[in-house]
Amino acid sequence: MKMPGNLNMKNMMKQAEKMKKQMEEIQEKAGNEIVETTSGGGMVKVEAKAKGEITSIHIENEVLESGDKDMLEDLIQAAVNEALDKGKEKIKDKMGEVASSMGIPPGLL
Repeated sequence: MKMPGNLNMKNMMKQAEKMKKQMEEIQEKAGNEIVETTSGGGMVKVEAKAKGEITSIHIENEVLESGDKDMLEDLIQAAVNEALDKGKEKIKDKMGEVASSMGIPPGLL
């Protein structure tokens, strides 16, 4: 004899697994989106995947010619950190959109 509660639990588990898979797919897709940042008024440009992988760093010749190593290091660090922050925010926003569309309260995921 089957109990109605078991059927509901099975359906809930299936739905939870489906939702988990959807969230993983969206996180992977969002993680591969490119974010771009600059520092020093565009002297250093960094592109990164939202998941945190730096894909390119471009440095204007003007910065290199200045010979100011400390300034260059600061500009690279600032641009990289901003790119990583933007990437995290992008993934968080995408996950929030998905959660909202599924009726999950904001901030729960």
